[in-house]
Amino acid sequence: MTLVRWSPFRNLVSIQDEMNRMFNSYFGRLPEEEDQGMWYPAVDISESTDEITVKAEVPGMKKEDIKISIQDNILTLKGEKIKENEEKEKNYHRIERNYGVFERSFSLPVSIQRDKVKAKYQDGILMISLPKSEEAKPKEIDVAVN
Repeated sequence: MTLVRWSPFRNLVSIQDEMNRMFNSYFGRLPEEEDQGMWYPAVDISESTDEITVKAEVPGMKKEDIKISIQDNILTLKGEKIKENEEKEKNYHRIERNYGVFERSFSLPVSIQRDKVKAKYQDGILMISLPKSEEAKPKEIDVAVN
């Protein structure tokens, strides 16, 4: 059984993102949101004994347009997907792909080794490997017998 330190604000950003998606899907996109061009890539975060892995869907982007930073145990993903020029001779019936600026921040549950973080971008998926610091890894302690 693993003990996990309770942090009441850890999932606050995720809850806010889900509420925004729910209201947007019910009421439709708000006009000011379209003007700002904000979107939120889908993200999966998993944890193993040795590392935390983040996978983000950012299709159609160049790796140069994606910025990753870590400060105060908060991982931030930023980027911008530029909209293709609309061709005037075409009549568009639907445009559903997301364009514009995005920014997602995630509180990391444990400390990590910043100098060993690796990011890879392939087939529209950004994968970030965040190795845990030695202090954050579980440690077995031998019991001495008297």
